[in-house]
Amino acid sequence: MRLQRTLARPAAVNGRGYWSGEDVRVEFRPAPVDTGIVFVRTDRAPESRIPACWAFRIETPRRTTLASAGATVEMVEHVMAALAGLRIDNCEVRVDRPEMPACDGSSREFVAALDAAGTVEQSSPRQTLVVADVTRVGCDDSWVEARPAPQGGFSIRYRLDYGASGPIGRQTLQLSSTPDSFRRELASARTFVTREEADWLVARGLGSRVTTSDLLVFGDEGPIDNELRFPDECVRHKTLDMVGDLALCGHDIQGHIVAYRSGHRLNAELVRVLLVEGRRMADRRRTA
Repeated sequence: MRLQRTLARPAAVNGRGYWSGEDVRVEFRPAPVDTGIVFVRTDRAPESRIPACWAFRIETPRRTTLASAGATVEMVEHVMAALAGLRIDNCEVRVDRPEMPACDGSSREFVAALDAAGTVEQSSPRQTLVVADVTRVGCDDSWVEARPAPQGGFSIRYRLDYGASGPIGRQTLQLSSTPDSFRRELASARTFVTREEADWLVARGLGSRVTTSDLLVFGDEGPIDNELRFPDECVRHKTLDMVGDLALCGHDIQGHIVAYRSGHRLNAELVRVLLVEGRRMADRRRTA
């Protein structure tokens, strides 16, 4: 086990939501041991607190949303990925709108703000969820699997498959997750959509302030009005999303995650199953 960590000082990021188009400010504040990550809606009276835990997740298309007592926070996966990727365990995330700032569709601005604030170790150990058996959720077309990691640590292998033809194609990434590898390999990977998906969203009044320079929109020849940061930026972003979604378990994960075309719903379902299995193992140890 390692010691829990929080921020050394507050940090803030300003931007606007992809879905709502609203301007939003998010402020990260230090928090005591065992707080976990808690979102605070400061625009509500009284302020609403929403723990970043799997049990508070509600199903919404194409993003991760948390809800508690009538308050929601949307598109939290990039914020959660930044906090988990940097191993910041206790933090109050104060936000004045329901949706997180999208920035450039990655976690890069959040990581820069958190790194500038710095972190401090706290007095209590961070709990670890150890994957003891192979666990899979999903179907043949899309699935995610947790496997034991005999050597310890946390790693992900993600296979993205848009078919052999087309600008996205098939991409695979395998990564051992550490703060350094997250900063270097994942943090700047951006959200992507096809042109057909973007047109569908705009037709429904979503993303009214988003342009092709704000995220990766793929036409027949590749990104429109944009350039890739990595040749395989799409699979890197899906891996970033997975880091953020898996952080809803509230523990470090010791295991190897293998995914094929997985998204937010399957990522959350794996968290649910792993937590159930973790509780069963703990119960067996107590009664042994």
